[in-house]
Amino acid sequence: MKALKLYEPGDLRVETVEIPSIASNEVLIEVKAVGVCGSDIPRALYKGAYRKGLTLGHEFSGVVAQCGSEVTGWQVGDRVTVAPLIPCKQCAYCQAGHYSLCNDYDYYGSRSDGAMANYIKVAPGNLLRLPDNVSFEAGAMVDPAANAIHGLWTGSLRKGDRVAVFGLGAIGMFAIQFARELGASQIIAVDIHQEKLDLAKQLGADIVIHSLRNDPVKEIISQVQDVNFVLDTSGSPIAQNQAVSVAAKKGHVVFLGISNAELTLSKEAVNRLLRYEISIHGSWNSFSNPFPGREWLYAIELMEQGKLVTEPLISHRFSIEEGPAVFQKIKNRELIFNKILFLPNQE
Repeated sequence: MKALKLYEPGDLRVETVEIPSIASNEVLIEVKAVGVCGSDIPRALYKGAYRKGLTLGHEFSGVVAQCGSEVTGWQVGDRVTVAPLIPCKQCAYCQAGHYSLCNDYDYYGSRSDGAMANYIKVAPGNLLRLPDNVSFEAGAMVDPAANAIHGLWTGSLRKGDRVAVFGLGAIGMFAIQFARELGASQIIAVDIHQEKLDLAKQLGADIVIHSLRNDPVKEIISQVQDVNFVLDTSGSPIAQNQAVSVAAKKGHVVFLGISNAELTLSKEAVNRLLRYEISIHGSWNSFSNPFPGREWLYAIELMEQGKLVTEPLISHRFSIEEGPAVFQKIKNRELIFNKILFLPNQE
């Protein structure tokens, strides 16, 4: 089979390798779609992997191609999406159902071989069934959707809240849709790309702000009475500071986007944080009890009902063979993208 492997930062190679051999308690998945996550980009281009020659890819869906002799409840041909976390199930956090906080976890696509390949072997406990009316491409986006709802639940979004979302990648776009479904009274979307702002408007944002053209803090404070809930998916220190600076009294701010830079809050932001008694929450991943969690089940349920839209979020589709060139284009800023999908077995 073909697999996209990472050796050093920027050294990505498409190689022909053996199809994984499964153990009696494993399942072999024929990968139908796999997404490029925001975390894949620094891993592939700047940080590198935990080991040389790792196959990337943790947002994916596919078809069960083979089941080990001990596997029950699954059969060849089942349509599935796959949760990428492999928790230890032994530490105190796992025992409490906080699998995202596991002390000794494994992870497809960052520690174990991932799904940017024709096939991947996985544990059956990581499988979730895809309804017939949910496409494989949508199935590959359950992971970012689950991350979005995990962030909203972590910050305790309430019906009637006015919500601001900074950063309109796939997670931000899903957060807008979830916030609308959960009863947000007003949704503000902030980004630096007009194309993404236009899409956010289509998906339910009431107000969109181009943060390179307008100061989002001034715009939000002038246009919205109180923003009770702020979610940053960008990881940008500028946006994180702005997120604190627009939160209302007793408001909740959730930092979800992975940041690769130090954050310094302005004196104005810190003053607001103190005087307004604002709560700041960190949100990490998407897993809860029973594993892989209600986030995954809820995302799939809304996709099945047509309430969570995925198709407009897909900006590019590529073959595995195009992988190295795609990441190089990302590095060179030659692509304005939302969700990039690789389709490893497309005929």
